[in-house]
Amino acid sequence: MIQEKYNIIGVMSGTSLDGIDLAHLNFEITNGKWNFKILESETIGYSQEWKDILKIAVGFTETELQQLNKKYTQLLGNIISEFISNNKIESIDAVCSHGHTILHQPKNGITLQIGNLAEIATICNQKVVCDFRIQDVNMGGQGAPLVPIGDRLLFSEVTYCLNLGGFSNISFEENGKRIAFDISPVNTVLNFYANKLGLEYDEKGTISRSGKINSELLTELNRLEFYNLSRPKSLGFEFVKEVVLPIIERYKISIEDKLATFTEHIAYQIGLTLSNKKSKLLITGGGAYNEFLISRIQFYLMETSIIIPEKKIIEFKEALIFGLLGVLKLRNEINTLCSVTGALKDHSSGKIYNPK
Repeated sequence: MIQEKYNIIGVMSGTSLDGIDLAHLNFEITNGKWNFKILESETIGYSQEWKDILKIAVGFTETELQQLNKKYTQLLGNIISEFISNNKIESIDAVCSHGHTILHQPKNGITLQIGNLAEIATICNQKVVCDFRIQDVNMGGQGAPLVPIGDRLLFSEVTYCLNLGGFSNISFEENGKRIAFDISPVNTVLNFYANKLGLEYDEKGTISRSGKINSELLTELNRLEFYNLSRPKSLGFEFVKEVVLPIIERYKISIEDKLATFTEHIAYQIGLTLSNKKSKLLITGGGAYNEFLISRIQFYLMETSIIIPEKKIIEFKEALIFGLLGVLKLRNEINTLCSVTGALKDHSSGKIYNPK
């Protein structure tokens, strides 16, 4: 008989380089409905050395990437092991880990999340479910976003689920299918300019709020080809590095004005995305703390009820859902939706490794 309760560690590292999110999770399925609890949770920040490496790794050679993958797998395995030990967590069914995205070029059949090598299971001495994206890309999909299956199963009471992380992505039901896609860069750009001011990030959007919108830059950003592409579609850091930042850098305006303008761009694109304005919008991810950004989103969605959930869901929703993806993989159930990624069919993605 297939089990109904699971004791899981969910692990996520996002493109905004905030750190590695770890969450101890309990899942239970009752009459076909999934319920969850987020127990102990923690974000382990990257050292400055690791941040610097991960920022430039998109330009590494294949050999350099292989070496980085080994080092990062060791780092991640050790961090997971310490989290389990420090919190005295026992009887774990699996560690479900996303890894860290370095390359994402689905049009070229390429996606690379480091930290997903088989030896991670031995390092943390647990069964590990990981490497969720590659199978979807091999099946003609975008390999992203993967969170929408969790939105459907865990957050069905809201109309839209919006994540504001390195990029914004949204998911919702449309004609009986789950639809999801990336909207625009968010913290990959905002943090880049906050870093130039010697800050980790623009707390509450205070600096952005002090700037002035440059209408010419805003218009150019809103005309980017990506926004006219049909879905499914997804973004990687390559888009920020090769397209977005060069455009912004051409404008000789203050960093405050760049932040204000890009915040307006984010909010405007999100406003365009929601077809049902009289709806419930759940916002999670680090951007949920950016009060100025939230206020600008509300400006474009005056009739929409914006829901900012409890802190654990804001910060650990992706770790939570990758935990669920791992559970679904263990059950050999669908965890990746072709309506979202554009793959040939729905499928159960991920690799399962046991410690040696």
